[in-house]
Amino acid sequence: MGIVAGLDSSTAGTTVVVCDTDTGAVLRQGYAPHPTEGDGKQTEIDPQAWLLSLGEAAKDGLLEGVQAIGVSGQQHGLVALDAGGVLVRPVLLRNDRRAQVAAADLTEALGGPGGWAEAVGSVPEAAYPISKLRWLAQHEPASAQRTAEVLLPHDWLVWQLLGRPARRITDRGDASSTGYWSAATGGYRTDLVELALGHRVRLPEVLAPAEPAGHTPEGLLISAGTGENMAAALGLGLGPGDAVVALGASGTVFAVHHEALTDPSGLITSLADATGHHLPVVQTRNAVRVLRGAADLLGTDLSGLSELALRSTPGSYGLVLLPYLEGERTPQLPHTAGLLAGLRRESMKPEHLARAAFEGMLCGLADALDVLRGRGVAVRRVFLLGPAGELPAVQAMAPGLFGVPVVVPPPADYAALGAARQAAWALGAQRGSLSPQEPPHWASAVLSGSRVAEPGADDLAVGSSVRQQYRAVRDQTHPGAFAAL
Repeated sequence: MGIVAGLDSSTAGTTVVVCDTDTGAVLRQGYAPHPTEGDGKQTEIDPQAWLLSLGEAAKDGLLEGVQAIGVSGQQHGLVALDAGGVLVRPVLLRNDRRAQVAAADLTEALGGPGGWAEAVGSVPEAAYPISKLRWLAQHEPASAQRTAEVLLPHDWLVWQLLGRPARRITDRGDASSTGYWSAATGGYRTDLVELALGHRVRLPEVLAPAEPAGHTPEGLLISAGTGENMAAALGLGLGPGDAVVALGASGTVFAVHHEALTDPSGLITSLADATGHHLPVVQTRNAVRVLRGAADLLGTDLSGLSELALRSTPGSYGLVLLPYLEGERTPQLPHTAGLLAGLRRESMKPEHLARAAFEGMLCGLADALDVLRGRGVAVRRVFLLGPAGELPAVQAMAPGLFGVPVVVPPPADYAALGAARQAAWALGAQRGSLSPQEPPHWASAVLSGSRVAEPGADDLAVGSSVRQQYRAVRDQTHPGAFAAL
């Protein structure tokens, strides 16, 4: 038996969990917000704030007895350093939207989405480091010229924990979200960095999943670390056949797959995971914002909307809500709007509109799952993440509409748990007690507290009927939008 820690440095703060190496049981934990200014929604930050919140989260001997530490970090942040390892400017965070034009310019420079999908498996977006580098070159040329090295947030934290050694490291999962590392080839495209920034820079070494980054000055092993989505997948114990539907204002759908996918349309972003597999991702612009909009319209909250929806029947008396309130990415309809179809006198009741909102949101996410299925990705069960997954209406409808069992895990910081599991893996691999090819088996600790909804034959038939009704309206309104499926 041993003790390891996982720390997750998210956009808001730092969570630290201390776990048993054999079972994954959480022995103790701590949390502290990042010191921020104003409303805490800034798009730039001094990374010293991450260290301050880490120190606060780990106070009072939280890390006593820990033998290894894993780090999960918020993805897409750009940490630009000069030749001496000094920060060039505050870190550009993923919510910084100033690089939208830069992303479009870069996309065009390789001939469109297909060129980028072939090169690195993803198409530039404002959040990506590759786009931030182009923005830096265009708007802060002096900072761009000083930039000699680029790290991600988790890379920078690992470097600090190790005492700022000459070696810089990252992992394949977080590297795959940069826009200049390919999950398919396992290598950097330094020419794309030069295309964006105007010159080449030093990039961190990409470690194998169980390979340690090194040891702290005090002798603690530090594992490779990874990005937060990859860490969450590791914390949940996902494997091939598992998919995740994350319900935020927008939706994120990803699954574990055995190979990288190249998608010329750009619908699928080909990421690596933290175990040696791959995480193809499909995103929707509209998820819980659909429910909040319907709740506002009906003068209630999400719980009230759920209660209303369950008073209706499958199909919402013919009401269909196309949930494209902010345009849509899946399908690619950036300038469209939502649509409410099927209005009749008998369907114009609050409960039917409430159910149509849930069915529309879930059908849109089921479309995203179908994009993955259409490329050969197995989806045998779906993990539902986010507070909205706790709503009874979501849990009642999702299994039939997704067509597979739905797992609602108990609330936890799965990114921090995944970081701890990686630390246990690296520690065990170094000692020879674990294979470098397979992480420790902690999944049972997660699943034991989960709710699992298995769709019966009737659920599947009803779900198929609701989706058929939804598709009819979708395809009539936007013909050809999903012609590839």
